[in-house]
Amino acid sequence: MVDIVIVGGGPAGVTAALRARELGATVALIERRRLGGTCTNDGCVPTRVLAKAARLMRDSQQFADYGLILEHPPVVDFAAVMRRTKAVVEGVHAKKQLVTHLKAVGVDLHSEAGDAHFIDAHTLQTEHAGRIQGDRFVLCVGGRARELPFPGAGHALNSSSLWDLDHKPSSVAIIGSGATGCQLASVFADFGVPVTLLDIADRVLVTEDHDTSAAITRYFAERGIQFRLGIGGIDRIDTQGNGFELRYHTVDGTSQTLCVGAVIASVGWPGNIDPLRLDAAGVKTARSYVTVDDHLRTNVPHIYAAGDITGRSMLVQSAGYQARIAVENALLPYTQSARQQLVPHGGFTDPEYGSVGLTEAQARQNYDVVVATVPYTDLDRAVIDGRLNGFCKLVVDRRQGKVLGAHVVGEDAVEIVSTVSAGMASGLRIDALADLELAYPTFVSILGLAAREIVRERGTISVAAEWRELRQTRGSEWERTR
Repeated sequence: MVDIVIVGGGPAGVTAALRARELGATVALIERRRLGGTCTNDGCVPTRVLAKAARLMRDSQQFADYGLILEHPPVVDFAAVMRRTKAVVEGVHAKKQLVTHLKAVGVDLHSEAGDAHFIDAHTLQTEHAGRIQGDRFVLCVGGRARELPFPGAGHALNSSSLWDLDHKPSSVAIIGSGATGCQLASVFADFGVPVTLLDIADRVLVTEDHDTSAAITRYFAERGIQFRLGIGGIDRIDTQGNGFELRYHTVDGTSQTLCVGAVIASVGWPGNIDPLRLDAAGVKTARSYVTVDDHLRTNVPHIYAAGDITGRSMLVQSAGYQARIAVENALLPYTQSARQQLVPHGGFTDPEYGSVGLTEAQARQNYDVVVATVPYTDLDRAVIDGRLNGFCKLVVDRRQGKVLGAHVVGEDAVEIVSTVSAGMASGLRIDALADLELAYPTFVSILGLAAREIVRERGTISVAAEWRELRQTRGSEWERTR
C-alpha cells in the first residue's frame, strides 16, 4: 500500500504526484490512457496550433501595408494544418518527458492502465495494471465533452473527434458560444469557412463581462460570423449529401434548419466520474462532479479531488493550483483553503479577450465602483501594429482603490490580464498601477492609461477643474500623475 494514489495523469494528476514526492510520500499515479490530459492531447495545445495558423492568415493580409509583397495569397491546406497540430502535440510531449520525469523522482507510474474503479475506499481495480491500494487518494480524472441528447448527435464533432477532420468543411455550425466555441468559430472564419454560432444563451461568452461579450459579438459579425442566440434548443442532426442538416427551434417553438458541411458541439464539460464507481468508496457526487469542501476533501476523509472533476474551474492553471492544495492537505498536518478568486483566463480569438477578477456587474453588487474603459485606438503600439480593435477595462473599488477586475479585448489580451492578476494578488492599488513605468511601446501599457483615468476620477491626484470638465479628453500615453 502506497501513501497516496493519484488517479488521472493530466495537469492536476502530474502536479499532484510530483508534489507528493516532494513531501516524501510514496506515490502511485494511474492514467487510463496517455499522460498529459485533455489540454495537451485534445484541448489547449492543438487548439492553440489552429489559432496560430489562423493568426498567420490574418498577418498575411497586412503584408502590403508594411511594404511586403505577397505575390500569391496563402491558401489553407487543412489536412496539413491538422498534421501540424498532431506534430506539435508530440513535440510538447517530447519536451515535457512526463514518463521519464515521474519515474526519475520515484513515482510508481501506471499509464495506459485503462479504466479504474473503486472496490472499497482504499482499493482501486484497474483494467490493465491490477489492483492498487493506497492510504490516501487524490482524484484528478478530468472531464469530457458533453454528449448531446437528441437524434443524430453523434454526427457532431467535439473536442476529441475534431482532430480527425481531414478536410476544410464548406461551412460549420458550432453549438455553444463559450470559450471553445468562440475560439473555433474565429479559427474557421480566418480559414475562409462560413460559420454559424448557436446557443440557448442570449449572448456569447455568457460568463464574461458584458462589454467583452458585446465586443466579441461585434467583431465576429464584422468578419461574417452568423449568430443564432437565445434559441430554444437543438432538435436533430441528419446527413444531407456531403454535409448535414441541423434542425433547431426558437423559444416560441418555431422550427429552423441549417445546412452545413460540419457540426461542432461545445456545450459543457462533465466530470469523468462514471468509470470510478465512487459509490463503492462512499464518495458523494453532484451533477457529474465530485463534491468537495474548501480543502478539496470529499465526504470520505482520506479522498481528495482536484481539477475538472470538482466542477469548479475548467482551466489548466486551476488544475495545478488545486492539485497542490489537495496533496498538501492530504499529507500535511495542517489544511489550506482553495478559494480561487484570481484566475486569469481568456481566448485566442480574433481579437483575443482576457479577464480576471469580477465583472462590472458582479462588482456593483457589493462595491461602489469606478470603471475606466480605454480603447486600443488610444494606444501607440496598436497604431504601429495595425491592431486597433479592442479595449482595456478596469473595475476598481472607489473607496479603497483596490482593483476588482480587468477585462481586455484586443492584441495580447491574455498576457495583459495576467499582468493585472499579478498586481491584484500582491495587493497593488490603482494609484500604484497608475505610477508603474510600463515599457513603451507595448500593448500592456494600456493598463497605465486606464489606471490614470481612474485615479483622476477618484480624485486622488490634483486635476484642474477645467480638465475635469473635458470629459472626452484623455491623458497621453507618456503622461504621468506625479
